[in-house]
Amino acid sequence: MKKSTIFILILDILVTICFFIFYGPFDNFRNLLVSTAMKTKTHQYIAYTFYSEKTIRSITYQGSYIPIDETINLDDIIIDTKPKEVYDNEYDQIILTRDEGNEDYKYIPVKVGGYDAHLVAIYDPSKVKLITSRAFNTGMGAEQIYTMCKRLNGKVCINGGMFQDPTGWGSDIPQGYLIKDGKIIWSDNNNKAELIGMTYDNKLLLVTATGEEALEMGMRDALQFGPFLIVNGEKIQFRDTAGSYDKAARVAIGQRKDGVILFLVTEGTHMGGPRISEVADTLALYGAYNAANLDGGSSTQLVIENKVINNPKNVYGELIQVNGIKGRAVVSGFGLIP
Repeated sequence: MKKSTIFILILDILVTICFFIFYGPFDNFRNLLVSTAMKTKTHQYIAYTFYSEKTIRSITYQGSYIPIDETINLDDIIIDTKPKEVYDNEYDQIILTRDEGNEDYKYIPVKVGGYDAHLVAIYDPSKVKLITSRAFNTGMGAEQIYTMCKRLNGKVCINGGMFQDPTGWGSDIPQGYLIKDGKIIWSDNNNKAELIGMTYDNKLLLVTATGEEALEMGMRDALQFGPFLIVNGEKIQFRDTAGSYDKAARVAIGQRKDGVILFLVTEGTHMGGPRISEVADTLALYGAYNAANLDGGSSTQLVIENKVINNPKNVYGELIQVNGIKGRAVVSGFGLIP
């Protein structure tokens, strides 16, 4: 046998072994590699060399926070978004003081953990609806939030739900549940999951349940993600700040006791941005009584009146643009849809 043939054979064996180790059934090895790499700034590239952003985030989520052990009480939400004569504090006044000529929403530039961020108060929660891409599982169905929002005549839209991302380039295949108008329009399992959505009473429902159970609770529009950041005024607690719960671009949704819906989108990348605890703190500051984390990182997108407001970046810190429009293609989110 020629030396070159032997070399190629050995190389093939080594590649096969490496592939089996990194992508095979050894979850403990994969989780250890990712968790260790993501706890430092200088070695995070190692994790991104072998795994997609979404795989990395799913691993770093494990065991890093203490779930809020409390059942959401929607009776505490009494929808009354009118301005007050006397405000609870300056943040309450900022939220409830409308911009002249705009009764639908208010855009508020804020800082979260020292990073630029974008807060939007939506005054009519009945207009907050699930938005989805034009098709699922076709190979070409994913959309940027800009095109999704424009197609649905939305005024304000954010990304939100999970999707398969084995290569880091995304896909049009959702993960988990999607519920639209009281119907499950996508599900890849029947397991209980963290569902985030709006009820027919126009209240933000955060529940760990199957899609069918969520429908029985009155859910009209929902997607799957997490974790829940605030439940009945109680904020999430973290065991550490490693990996994806350290610093990243963030997207979150919340609701105040008066019914006002809050969209919060921050600037950042996978290696720089607010901690998720800082997102929860900011939402609480502006009165969020219930709130949940949505898909962030390179998927982060906020569109207002047909303009992408934030600057979505890839894992290398480069601005993401497709056909001159900022943002990567995704499959779902929430929008202010008249």
